[in-house]
Amino acid sequence: MKPSPMSAEDKKWEVERDLRSLAEAAEINKDPKRLAAARALAKEKMADLQKIAAK
Repeated sequence: MKPSPMSAEDKKWEVERDLRSLAEAAEINKDPKRLAAARALAKEKMADLQKIAAK
């Protein structure tokens, strides 16, 4: 099933959200402590998902 086409307003909102995400990612990458904390949490979440997938 094809997703319904997005309105121009929805596309604009999506692009604005993407821009905010990219700007936030750039800020995180510039802050070693923040980046390390995010990576640690990602590893924890991945471990939790591995437990679920292994069942």
